[in-house]
Amino acid sequence: MSQAFPKPALLALAVLLLAPAAGVAQKPAAPPASAPAPSVPARDTVSSASVIHPPAERHFTSGETYVYEVEWRLWKAGTATLRLEDAGSEQRVLASADSAGVAALLYTVRDRFEAFFDRKTFCSRNLTKHTEEGFRKIQTTIRFDYARRKSVLEETNLRWEKSKKVENDIPECVTDVVSGIYYLGSQPLAPDATYGFPLNDGGRTTQVEAHVEAREEVKTPAGTFQTVRVQPRATSGVLKDRGQVWIWYSDDVARIPVQMRARMFWGTLTFRLARSDRR
Repeated sequence: MSQAFPKPALLALAVLLLAPAAGVAQKPAAPPASAPAPSVPARDTVSSASVIHPPAERHFTSGETYVYEVEWRLWKAGTATLRLEDAGSEQRVLASADSAGVAALLYTVRDRFEAFFDRKTFCSRNLTKHTEEGFRKIQTTIRFDYARRKSVLEETNLRWEKSKKVENDIPECVTDVVSGIYYLGSQPLAPDATYGFPLNDGGRTTQVEAHVEAREEVKTPAGTFQTVRVQPRATSGVLKDRGQVWIWYSDDVARIPVQMRARMFWGTLTFRLARSDRR
């Protein structure tokens, strides 16, 4: 019965930044067409896929928590949260995903993420994941050792009490599957532009290219927003061709990720902003 719900089921933010999913994705249909976006000069069209470009200006407000309703196959699948906090010279991102309703009966999910990145360079420092999905219970830490150009993954299967440690090469600066949502939103997101960057989740570094597709009006439980729709894709590594992902950022200086969608072979997960909390 647990196989009726996707695995990983609500690795919400990881899935939305091209984290591994079970199986091989079928080619899904494109989202509803919008009016073509105007082109931009060629020099602004593509940034290097191997470099993190620190944003010239900050768009995000620390202390804001975004709460999302998650839908899977027309069912309410659960809730997800995303929060950014100041942490000295770094910034801290907290994220969570919990299944609910029918989805929770089919496949219980309780996932927690914590990431730190340098506020000036946007280089990720470390990422901690606690994932409980069905019978799986995994504790993972990923540390980015830039002096040695290595990602260091330490993972423990809490159910079987088995551990592993893996190191992989990384470039001089990478982002991760949680901080990457903020990094992408910090870019200019010019019409029809494509932004490339390296992303690491403890394995081999994946090159991601994010294309700005269109401007759209999006209605969510939190209200109606004018947005910029961006589609990130993995262009190399094990994450390539695993599905399709879109993020709708508010078309203003706040760059709120108001809606996110992942189309995989087992169905579509949609995250709609329900509310934002500040404390």
